[in-house]
Amino acid sequence: MSEALPLSGFRVGVTAARKVDEQIVLLERRGAAVEWAPALSLDPNQIDDGQLRASTEEVLGRPVDMFLATTGIGMKSWFSAAERWGLLPDLLTALGSAEILARGPKSVGALRRQGLRELWAPESECFEDVLEHLRGRDLTGLRIVVQEHGQSLSMVAHALRRQGADVTTVTVYRVEAASDLEPMFALIDLVADRSLDAVTFTSAPAVAALMDAAGPTGRREELVGAFQADVVASCVGPVTAAAFEMWGVPTIYPERSRLTAMVKQLEVELPSRRSGLTLELVGGHQLLLHGDDVLLDGHEVRLSPAPAAVLHALVANPGNVVARPALLAMLPSGTAGSEHAVEMAVARLRAALGTRTVQTVVKRGYRLAVAP
Repeated sequence: MSEALPLSGFRVGVTAARKVDEQIVLLERRGAAVEWAPALSLDPNQIDDGQLRASTEEVLGRPVDMFLATTGIGMKSWFSAAERWGLLPDLLTALGSAEILARGPKSVGALRRQGLRELWAPESECFEDVLEHLRGRDLTGLRIVVQEHGQSLSMVAHALRRQGADVTTVTVYRVEAASDLEPMFALIDLVADRSLDAVTFTSAPAVAALMDAAGPTGRREELVGAFQADVVASCVGPVTAAAFEMWGVPTIYPERSRLTAMVKQLEVELPSRRSGLTLELVGGHQLLLHGDDVLLDGHEVRLSPAPAAVLHALVANPGNVVARPALLAMLPSGTAGSEHAVEMAVARLRAALGTRTVQTVVKRGYRLAVAP
């Protein structure tokens, strides 16, 4: 008798438009039943050639003090377009004289292929950490060029201007929602009805497109509730996961932002949720969750609803930071709607499990202290 595949019996939604065949094959080879609903347009990232050239000429018009690169595909597309126009040498000279900050390894790779070197890049690949790196610096009078990543970074530009910077944003491409929304509407119904075990996301715009599509269906609240309780929101990396924070949806994502790593994580996550989850915590403690039952080192732990909700959110992201707004959204109705309620729930959870089991990450949130 052949051994069961790790995702046999599980139903997984896929929202990707790019590299979707590869992802579906990875899931189906592991036994999953796949429901595909592209959240974004199947066309390549859409570039407005005239607008991009005008933005490039604006960049070249004055010296650049700092450059923020956000995506590899954006940088490659910009360099390719500049080469067609005969402006690539000038663009590389302008950016090469600036302090370059890159959001992640793909943008770093695109820069280095053109002989440009970043001064700093965050380990997290989160743009928020790029801004955190710049907070407290006097940016008065500095000209900063920001490469947008498919969605508007106008709020980022506004934040930098508040620090005194002269900001120019360059829109290399725009990501559009899928032209046919029927598959997405069907996926929303499946999630809201708890008919899927997980849904995968490979970009932040896909998350935004899903939530936008859920509005007209009247099931957005049900969709969010399903993700908070029963359906796993599986993201390729922290940037995509961050798009769920404003909705209070807990997510999982692998250490390396790769399709294969995301699927392998689901191999472990989904069976563990069905059979009960065991985690090794710092200090040699073992935490077991099975439904509503919580055991610490074999002893039952009774939790009131608020700390129990916080625990389930942290367990869904073991070792990863869960923001306070996300935890607040998980608290049961009737709980005071402020971050103080989160602090009280965390305090009660620490009292039940031990003070070292839940770690505070300053200005970001909390994480479950799992053993390395």
